[in-house]
Amino acid sequence: MALDWVPRDNVLKDHQIFGDEHFGTEPPCTIFEKKPLVNPNTGETIDGLYTAWITLNNPDQFGSYTTEMVKGVIAGMHKASMDRSMVATIFTGTGDRAFCTGGNTKEYAEYYTKRPKEYADYMDLFSGMVDGILKSRVPVICRCNGMRIAGGQEIGQACDLTIAADTAGFGQAGTRHGSTPTGGSSDFLPWNLSMEQAMWNCFSNEMWSAYKMERLGLVTKAIPIKKNDKGEWVRDPRVITDKYVENGEIAYGEFKKGDEFKQATGTLKGLKTDWSLLDDFINRVVWTITNLMPLCVMMTVESIRMKKKFFWDATKVHSMYWLAANMNAEAWLGFNAFNTSDLTGTRTIDFIKYRQLIAQGHQYDEELMETVFAKPKK
Repeated sequence: MALDWVPRDNVLKDHQIFGDEHFGTEPPCTIFEKKPLVNPNTGETIDGLYTAWITLNNPDQFGSYTTEMVKGVIAGMHKASMDRSMVATIFTGTGDRAFCTGGNTKEYAEYYTKRPKEYADYMDLFSGMVDGILKSRVPVICRCNGMRIAGGQEIGQACDLTIAADTAGFGQAGTRHGSTPTGGSSDFLPWNLSMEQAMWNCFSNEMWSAYKMERLGLVTKAIPIKKNDKGEWVRDPRVITDKYVENGEIAYGEFKKGDEFKQATGTLKGLKTDWSLLDDFINRVVWTITNLMPLCVMMTVESIRMKKKFFWDATKVHSMYWLAANMNAEAWLGFNAFNTSDLTGTRTIDFIKYRQLIAQGHQYDEELMETVFAKPKK
């Protein structure tokens, strides 16, 4: 008796939970696109096979995710996972300035601060976004098109691979603005760096270039995306890429400083963006994945993801409630200082005054808040 390999009614099961209700096209939103697989050697598309593109579409706020955008990422990761024709997911942002700079500080300041229960619910969604990436049924590639900061750095690190524009900058911001890198960075980085490097990266808010990230093994590849008027590729002029050791210290991949950095920033603004090198590299990575046994690939991916998940799963729940409680304290100060920067000219509180008041045992009250906030510009 021949085995019947086809469902008797010729209808495949639908394992999807989400429709398209969490996706959009107008910012701020999450975009979901199903793009045909491309053979990078010929340029031809392959019938019946695809990549899922999940795009954080909020360029005016540097890719920061709103509550609805978080839902879109969760839905997108699941949608891609449950599509039999999908080879890989490409997670990216709009434009060339930012992949993602974390949570939307305007939404945080104006809604979530001093509403700890609401923020705990939001953090449950955030945790679901990280979980969605870490349990994707296809490999997830972060197409890092620009800055990857704070929560953006955390969801980017949750991805399996990162192919970065060489103009991207990477780092944390929480300890400056009233939050902590406990949305993944403090879990993931100790696997990839020394304990001291991970420590410094998590609390210093120091920005690292894409070339430094590649040198340290934190991204797969940093690729130029800028051309000059002659059509020649130009590496990020803000970064030292032509020498390795300077004054006894590693210089390759470090951002330039002072006037040299300002001048290079001006040069960068005059260059044109071209994604062809970066997207060709991504197509070749996806093509490699395509020409491997899919279940063996995913078993391998999951075996490595397990190390990320180990500490993430151990800490995510208590981090959720601590961050929620903190919305009544330093997060309220930090996010509101950031959100009123147009009025005050600064995105931060006066840290010296804040520490002086703490040293005096001052109560956390309106007087303290009034003292540490910058005054409106006249």
